[in-house]
Formats: sequence, structure tokens, C-alpha cells
Amino acid sequence: MAKTAIRPLYDRVVVRRCDSDEETVGGIIIPDTAKEKPQQGIIVAIGNGKPLDSGDHRALAVEKGQRILFGKYAGTEVKIDGEDLIIMREDDILAIIA
Repeated sequence: MAKTAIRPLYDRVVVRRCDSDEETVGGIIIPDTAKEKPQQGIIVAIGNGKPLDSGDHRALAVEKGQRILFGKYAGTEVKIDGEDLIIMREDDILAIIA
């Protein structure tokens, strides 16, 4: 099956959550049901930018492939080709992880 191409509109980005560690620093293994969803991810696709009054678009400050931190309830979760992704506005991104 072919991968579906997705391109978000305007100042939105598509993010794939990063896997979190399954074991704590103390060595305790946390089951999947007790884990919180990670609040970091990798940008899969970006939109054209925020539209300005002049008709131009302001480019986004993030790029495809960057690792980011985002808020706990940021964006909308979607499932595309069996993969869980999040579509969120650039404003919901808290930081870029270098």
C-alpha cells in the first residue's frame, strides 16, 4: 500500500510522537497502560506559513525533521495509513530540541 502524502495548511505542522523510555531511572518498568503519552515528537510535514494581511505568508520557525516539545493537550490526533499523528498549530510548539 502506498504512503499517503499529507501537507498541512497555513501555520500547521504534522508531528509523529517519539517513543518514551519504558524503564525508569530506578529500573522500574512501566506498563503501556500506565504511561503518559510523550510530549515530544518529530515534525513530519509543515504548511506554507501564516497568512499576513498583505497576502504573503510568514514562514514557519520550524523545519521538517526537527525534534520538538509540545503541550500535553496540543493539536488534534489523527490516524493516517495506520500511523498515529498529531496536527497542531505552530503556536502549540513549546521548544525545538537541538
